[in-house]
This record gives sequence, structure tokens and C-alpha cells, in this order.
Amino acid sequence: MNNCKNLYLLSTIACQLSECLSEKELEILATNLTTLGYMLENLLAHQSVCKDD
Repeated sequence: MNNCKNLYLLSTIACQLSECLSEKELEILATNLTTLGYMLENLLAHQSVCKDD
């Protein structure tokens, strides 16, 4: 059930951002956050591999 709190928080943030940012700004933010997510996944994978050595 903890994930429900995160989903509520994220949806609230998304709604608030959509009210004060333009569509273009939202597109850029979404792309940047997606890229950040991929970079964090990559770092975690590298850390996991390095721990196995």
C-alpha cells in the first residue's frame, strides 16, 4: 500500500505542473525525467556488477 501514497503524490505533482507549465515545457521536463530515470538505472546496474567482482 505504500506505493499508493507515491502514486498519489506523483499524480498531484503532475497536475500542479500541468497548470503552470506550457505543453512544450512539460514535454521537455518529461523527457529530462525519463532520461534521468534511465541514467539512474544504468548507475545501479554498474554498481551491482562492481559489487559482484
